[in-house]
Amino acid sequence: MIETIHHAKSAITAQTSGIPVDEFGPEYCVQVSDPSVGMKGYLVIDNTARGLGKGGTRMTPTVNMEEVFRLARTMTWKNAIADIPFGGAKAGMVWNGGSDELKEKQVRAFARALRPFIPHLYITGPDVSSGEREMLWIADELGEWQASTGKPATYTYTDSEGNRYHGLPHELGSTGFGVAHAARVAAEVVGIDLKNARIAIEGFGNVGTFAFRFLKEWGGHIVAVSDSRGTAYSPYGFDLDALQALKEKKKSVTEYPNAQKLDRDAIFGLDVDILIPASVTDVINESNKDLIRTKLIVAGSNISMREGVEQELWERGIHIVPDFVANSGGVISSYAETIGATPEQMFALVEQKIVPVVRDVITRSRAEKKHPRAIAYEIARVKVIEAMKRRS
Repeated sequence: MIETIHHAKSAITAQTSGIPVDEFGPEYCVQVSDPSVGMKGYLVIDNTARGLGKGGTRMTPTVNMEEVFRLARTMTWKNAIADIPFGGAKAGMVWNGGSDELKEKQVRAFARALRPFIPHLYITGPDVSSGEREMLWIADELGEWQASTGKPATYTYTDSEGNRYHGLPHELGSTGFGVAHAARVAAEVVGIDLKNARIAIEGFGNVGTFAFRFLKEWGGHIVAVSDSRGTAYSPYGFDLDALQALKEKKKSVTEYPNAQKLDRDAIFGLDVDILIPASVTDVINESNKDLIRTKLIVAGSNISMREGVEQELWERGIHIVPDFVANSGGVISSYAETIGATPEQMFALVEQKIVPVVRDVITRSRAEKKHPRAIAYEIARVKVIEAMKRRS
């Protein structure tokens, strides 16, 4: 079943979805389901003035239309500020866990339900609980190379002119690589010596793992990491291979030898120089915002906090690199995949696009005494408005 709850381009004005409409969108809010396999999901295509809607498919038990819309709007700004030819969109599938067989059935059913939109209005990609395997299932189910990005490197396609394309899985670490560069550059601008910086990484999935890897290579001192089961704190730092070995055994980072085991939220109260939230939506919230003692927050996850919370933290003197500035490495990698780039070319493109934007946003924020999100919004909005004018 597919239900278009709201389409801003049409004469429909009833907003049964409860999603607000403004000059930017959303263009489509879609809810789909397939009771035969227990699939339920959402798609929001926010704004396509700059190109096809682009944003990953999030798979969690609690994903809903409101969250997907917030993520889709974030993608509108993220793609604009990264200056890549995509519009903003996002998908979400309710996933309560289960076997790989069940997951594949639901993902394929989700892809079939969104066939009217993929790939001529929307291209999906990896997000929470979805990676190269799920992206392969979607492309395969629809028989469309361009249906998804973040596909396995072994998945190839040759067009009619003989050009060969291959997948660029997000498992290569593009998002974490970009977050690490955002942290490095922001630290430099605000006067934090990265080689002496104490860093805490909340969330030890794909983004957190690669942010850890690159920051440690550049001399950063990671003193705390966390996952859904708790926080591990060690003033002496961590060995990445040992942490990854724990995760491969499905153990928590809290089982790291000689590390202090703390509650999950304890990571927000640690006295560190840089805090990188890298897990799920709204992980910094009313319940823990007052605990935060860091000097710099680099948002590795999408919508790490609501804007009101972010504003409060900034007013307390905490420097912040907003999510759509810091974590655009993943969608830059997606663009690189669509043009046939190699992994080496992709990483170079991520650095090339993220570094100057972070430097500009944080430098202007300090000079103008203005929230960095407001600075970044201003840059992105101008690009989107210009595209909307050209389209009209």
